[in-house]
Amino acid sequence: MSSLTVGRSGPVTGESQTAATGPARLVGRVAREIVLTERQRPGEPVRAAFQRLAAALAAGDAVLLSLMVYGALSARREIEAAMWSELGAVDWPVTWIEGLGGDAQPLAGLQAFALSGRPVARIRVGHRVVASVFEDGSARHCLLGGLGPTAAGLTRGAQVQQTFATLEWALGRAGFALADVVRTWFYNESILAWYDDFNRVRSAHYAHVPWRTGSLPASTGIGARNADGAALVVAAWAMQPLDAKAYAREVGSPLQCPAPKYGSSFSRAVELASGGVRRLFISGTASIHPDGRTAWVGDIEKQVALTMEVVAAILQSRGMDYHDVTRATAYFKAPEYMPAFRAWCADRELAGMPVVPLHADVCRDALLFEIELDAVTAA
Repeated sequence: MSSLTVGRSGPVTGESQTAATGPARLVGRVAREIVLTERQRPGEPVRAAFQRLAAALAAGDAVLLSLMVYGALSARREIEAAMWSELGAVDWPVTWIEGLGGDAQPLAGLQAFALSGRPVARIRVGHRVVASVFEDGSARHCLLGGLGPTAAGLTRGAQVQQTFATLEWALGRAGFALADVVRTWFYNESILAWYDDFNRVRSAHYAHVPWRTGSLPASTGIGARNADGAALVVAAWAMQPLDAKAYAREVGSPLQCPAPKYGSSFSRAVELASGGVRRLFISGTASIHPDGRTAWVGDIEKQVALTMEVVAAILQSRGMDYHDVTRATAYFKAPEYMPAFRAWCADRELAGMPVVPLHADVCRDALLFEIELDAVTAA
């Protein structure tokens, strides 16, 4: 019996700290899944973060399924050169998001999904790998990334429609459908200027999809530029059960209303069970009252505290807590808000949580902080 391995990072919430990939093990049946977080340390070259990632992959005899890169677009050549140098030819999906971590380093962080012990199939759109497909014994999984419109000169609404078309085409190539998607990440340039329009297009596209879970995917919607200069870029996770033990289902938030009640087409969280583990995907979560209004306007400490309380309630509803987190991204409207989150984590001895802090716009102007995360435990 092999193990499913999840990356447990060293302290990453401080500006001078970074992820140290010391993995913890959970019971799995037939494959070992690895989630790794890395950040560039002060004073070191970008290449060093990729070197640590490459070493962790080699130690686990693992191949990349998908990679999220958070960094300055002005340093794109340097970051890509480091990636190619340490990881070799890119034959996995890469989702590149512009964002700084608050410590003036060009690379805010890396988040890698990887696998050992099972074959991985690659799906290409043109010359780019946009999806990885694998099985864990009880389900097929498809991780997609770096997908966007084919014509960045179109209106934003048209680019959203094209992006969905590209996503569905890639899913189809892999033998999946949009109905199989359980998690999405949308990164929209200048999100505050057109989030309502984005939601209208997304809701219309989703209206007649027979979702496998019976509900909408978990999702993140954040304002950030992408490497292609498009209005948005998307990443996604899809799943198809192979036996009766595998499932994906919506998990409600005990402390917040369903997001569709105020016009956002996503579920607060989705639980995916397969391969002997339960994965909990918690959507981008922020300081929102049960009636959908923004809470604690202008108060970063209270927005952080409420947000983390809401996330904790979702985790607890599924028998988990913050120590089960395998990957997290914390978004801050301004870099000066990051210390409030660091203090919250330090007060609860959670400085080792694997999180990438990122300066990026949240979907409402009054929201100063948002966090998304994944957690894993034995089934």
